[in-house]
Amino acid sequence: MLKKLKSAERLFLLIKKQFPFNVSSVNKGKICNEMQRLINDDPESWLNTISIWKNLLELDAKKKRLSQRDANLLKRKMGENDTVITKKLKAEQMQKTQENREYQLEKQAEEETLAQGNFLTSREKLQLEECQNEAAEAAGTPSQNDLTFRVSCRCSGAVAKTFSAQEVGRIIGIALMKQFGWKADLRDPDVEIFIHLNDIYSVVGIPVFRAPLASRAYIRTAGLRSTVAWAMASVAEIKAGALVLDPMCGLGTILLEAAKEWPDAHYVGADVSDAQLRGARDNLKAAGLEDKIALLQVSVVELPLPSESVDVIISDIPFGKKFKLGKDIKSILREMERVLHAGGTVVLLLSEAHCRSLTDGEESSIPSNSEGRRTDEPGAEKCLIPEGETGTSETVPPSLEASNQECLPKIPPFGSLMPVECYKVSLGKTDAFIYKYKKSHSSGL
Repeated sequence: MLKKLKSAERLFLLIKKQFPFNVSSVNKGKICNEMQRLINDDPESWLNTISIWKNLLELDAKKKRLSQRDANLLKRKMGENDTVITKKLKAEQMQKTQENREYQLEKQAEEETLAQGNFLTSREKLQLEECQNEAAEAAGTPSQNDLTFRVSCRCSGAVAKTFSAQEVGRIIGIALMKQFGWKADLRDPDVEIFIHLNDIYSVVGIPVFRAPLASRAYIRTAGLRSTVAWAMASVAEIKAGALVLDPMCGLGTILLEAAKEWPDAHYVGADVSDAQLRGARDNLKAAGLEDKIALLQVSVVELPLPSESVDVIISDIPFGKKFKLGKDIKSILREMERVLHAGGTVVLLLSEAHCRSLTDGEESSIPSNSEGRRTDEPGAEKCLIPEGETGTSETVPPSLEASNQECLPKIPPFGSLMPVECYKVSLGKTDAFIYKYKKSHSSGL
């Protein structure tokens, strides 16, 4: 169930969560001691979490063994069926006389007895191999005293001005070695310890899986993060039979995620770049969705579609870093408005610069520090903007409501496109905004 989560980047077993460290009025040595207390004050919670983590690993290994055993049983069963069919054909061909028929029956009985003996021997061998594999894996599972570990840190806000991630990792690592006797291994550790320090909380946990959930097996070449693409599609309210368009599809990540999750809709992707469309076709082929998603090489402002013919538009508007935005964003929205029917949905991933452009060049209300970076914590925050009003969703904690309303840019309606929801997402070093629009009436274009 955890592996099937689509919008989570990574999952962690929580060891400890507490208030942020007060770095403004305390010396550095005292803060180091407070960081070490994350381990020393409650070692039992660490051992309990490690125990749960080991159980998850063993369950995953057991599932893989069962899958392999089922495959072996199926292969053996198919081989047995082929043998039975061959024997029947031989028996039919040789049943010319009663003497030959009796002879063949006796021979067949002997062969079946021999086959059963061989089958039992094979099954016993398989059971023995499984027992040996289980014993080997159990022996290979490290005990809590023999663990090797690596510490991964992320620091932001005030604490990042005092400590680097490397310093925090060293402090936590030394405390773990002293408390539990674990050994550090930066290349191939048994377990990774993740610590995140910011102005909102201090969190320590263990990743449930080594690979991020965003790494999809069915995507050959990654474009937009698949987790963000899935989140955008989930906001779009895709229904069976709907026509879904991504007019700047790039490598097709949004369409892939949408088609995998909502297969009963019709999907069209457009892009002006031949190279991007080649990559998209490779992705569609790898995912087995060539017949599900149509691709067009056209400009986003000259879509060969009738007015009001599309139910849903989902698109990642280029930020101008890797790909330049050849057209003004307002021209792009004007064409989207034209092809979208009344009541349809538009979901866009916008940068802060896009948001400023859509508010007629007004300064964004997103606070920045002296270096121009955001000072608030990256993550997913939500703000509802129902028809002319602004307000926060119930999903936002009361303590954050005011700050969220200040942080999220307020975009006015664009013609008949009415903004109804906004989500802030982190793309690593860059923050972005998922905006959802509804077309209120026919645009008359």
